[in-house]
Amino acid sequence: MKMSEFRKASSDKLYFITLTVVGWIDIFTRNEYKNIIVQNLKYCQENENLEIYSYVIMTNHIHLICRRVDDDLQKLLGRFKSYTAKEIIKAIENNPTESRKDWLLYLFKFYAKQNGVFDKNHFWQNTNYPIELYSYDVIKQKENYIHLNPVRAGIVANEGDYLFSSASKNSPLKVLNF
Repeated sequence: MKMSEFRKASSDKLYFITLTVVGWIDIFTRNEYKNIIVQNLKYCQENENLEIYSYVIMTNHIHLICRRVDDDLQKLLGRFKSYTAKEIIKAIENNPTESRKDWLLYLFKFYAKQNGVFDKNHFWQNTNYPIELYSYDVIKQKENYIHLNPVRAGIVANEGDYLFSSASKNSPLKVLNF
């Protein structure tokens, strides 16, 4: 077991979290799949005491600065990953315009077989890489890292231009201030 798998996120603490698609598969190049993530993060905010302070949805991973009030963040992330994986795979299967459908579904089945734990498909990597944020300076460093991700990837020139980020004024998710 990797060292990062021993790190656990506990309730009420602020964490930098990374959720990564298996094989770094670029699934979030399509807005319809990013919207599934957004809808489910909103659900977690409204119903599961998830507080989001910063986020970005990249092509193959998501970064969050978040905490869960009075409950287990790790369990919530597990349920979030399970549900979104099923919903995104279902969306791929039912998308008649998805040109990569066969290839994507093959890869998710391949990773399921390779892992040996999952029945049919494996979408998310097992670990969340929670890093506890213990000072304002560390929080701001991680927030800058999150917001500059789309710029470093060459997706946008300015961090505020990327819609699926807390840096955007038109972000589909509401975030809290530090």
